[in-house]
Amino acid sequence: MNILVTGGAGYIGSHTCVALLEAGHSVIVADNLSNSKIETIHRIKEISNKDVLFYQIDVTDEQAVEAIFAKHALDGVIHFAGFKAVGESVERPLHYYYNNLVSTMVLAKVCQHYGVHRFVFSSSATVYGENEVPFKESMELLPTTNPYGETKAMSERILMDIAHANPKFSVALLRYFNPVGAHESGFIGEAPNGIPNNLMPFVTKVAKGELDKLRIFGDDYNTVDGTGVRDYIHVMDLAEGHVAALDHLDEGAHIYNLGTGEGTSVLQIVKTFEEANGIEIPYEIVDRRPGDIAYCYADASKAQKALGWTAKRDLKAMCTDAWRFEKQYQALVDMK
Repeated sequence: MNILVTGGAGYIGSHTCVALLEAGHSVIVADNLSNSKIETIHRIKEISNKDVLFYQIDVTDEQAVEAIFAKHALDGVIHFAGFKAVGESVERPLHYYYNNLVSTMVLAKVCQHYGVHRFVFSSSATVYGENEVPFKESMELLPTTNPYGETKAMSERILMDIAHANPKFSVALLRYFNPVGAHESGFIGEAPNGIPNNLMPFVTKVAKGELDKLRIFGDDYNTVDGTGVRDYIHVMDLAEGHVAALDHLDEGAHIYNLGTGEGTSVLQIVKTFEEANGIEIPYEIVDRRPGDIAYCYADASKAQKALGWTAKRDLKAMCTDAWRFEKQYQALVDMK
């Protein structure tokens, strides 16, 4: 299939592009590079030894999106493009609601106009809010802890309503948990612009000496060691989950958790990273982050049954792959 990947130069998007290409699909990337780099597109081509078409556009721009659909015969869309920092969404709610909702509506509208019926949406476990763990797809959504989670829940509702009104429209809503790690080549990984928002790039930059210490947001949660517990999943497992969802997509709207089904605390991640890579990670405990919750991990059994997909890579692989990428990253940028 010929697949448009919005946000395809980003962290999860780039790894999904590689997984799509390895599965025999063709890829067109649309990305405004607001939190990614053009070098990532070159790395995707090097890893896969295949061509990738790239358009630097903002997906909220309907005219720019339509130009891609008019030029290329597309079979489906995987929609990653969006803002994703929980804390920032609390500070800048309008910024998040406009970007994340308008981009989804523009894509869905243009898909309908051009008869593109396969739509895979990048959702998030944040839609569950403070629910009982493990999180199951059938749960009532409680995303009110932060605007970012609200934008994902609203986008899901929009896409489900479209699928209900248009029987041919097939949607997979993928609620994924905490992606970490990098492609085993070390060519692509998590490389946000500016200060990282996610845990692992903070850890790797401390390991590299670019940051003096890791900030851990809160150690007074009711967890094994007081730090937040999350379901960390290797980004390539997550990427392969998107391919599985695309390949198994049929009419209607379908919701899947993509996670390992196990919770790991922040301090456990730090310890695993230290042991896997032989590097000490200094850290300090700071105040809780707005919108964060104590526990978040998946019941991933539905995806396993329906898609034949399961997360295979362990926590050690996540840590070693992330460190390999971080060590190579600047050299790769300098080679461009």
